[in-house]
Amino acid sequence: MIRSLYTAASGMKAQQFQVDTIANNIANVNTSGFKKSRLSFRSLLYQTYREPGLPLANNQNDVTGLQIGSGTEVSGSRKMMLQGVLELTGNNLDFGVEGQGFFEIQLPNGELRYTRNGTFRQDFNGRLVTAEGYLLTDQVAVPPDSQGISVSPDGQVFSQEQNNQATQIGTIRLHTFANSTGLKAMGGNYYAPTTSSGPAQGRQPGVQGTGTVKQGYLERSNVETVDELVALIVAQRNYEVNSRAIRVSDEMLQQVNQLVR
Repeated sequence: MIRSLYTAASGMKAQQFQVDTIANNIANVNTSGFKKSRLSFRSLLYQTYREPGLPLANNQNDVTGLQIGSGTEVSGSRKMMLQGVLELTGNNLDFGVEGQGFFEIQLPNGELRYTRNGTFRQDFNGRLVTAEGYLLTDQVAVPPDSQGISVSPDGQVFSQEQNNQATQIGTIRLHTFANSTGLKAMGGNYYAPTTSSGPAQGRQPGVQGTGTVKQGYLERSNVETVDELVALIVAQRNYEVNSRAIRVSDEMLQQVNQLVR
């Protein structure tokens, strides 16, 4: 009975992590380029009362044995790097990625981060930066007299001049990873590489599975609200069932205490 209290409590803790994860997914349903998270679970240690295959009193062997589990725990979380829907914005400085690639961003301290959020603007030097002012590492600078820019699917950036001529001013590369689910989420919709993800491989869009760039589009979050709400209901029910198991165990302990009296 004491064991059942801790076993059910482990289930409640696991479902609390599940609810937290689902809530974060739903909260970011409108975050451009956001990737939903999923948890995985594993069982805790088992207490073995009887080994499988041991001889029984009737000269037969125990086929199944007897083991009692001690609950569950969260074994890990992973980002689901599924393609989100590309939504037309009409803004020439919005870029959606159709494929596996990430934009490479440089922080003020020199560290590199990676994102699927293609919302950019120009700084006072004409360089493309994020909403926070972080620099796109491709060093694309728009001339002061430019009438606008156009970006081809393979990442080539052209400046529209006053004489209706287009001049190439740079290329936006996309970066891929051997295991993109191994990236570490750093907040702000940025990711950092890890030993699990492997180093970033920067390539021109359209080469070796990097994907292509669509100007005037943004990738929506890949969160499906209905799916998350269903998962939330399931997690809530599981939490309630584990809570009920604790109450039943407590009632059984109370009955034992009354017998002792």
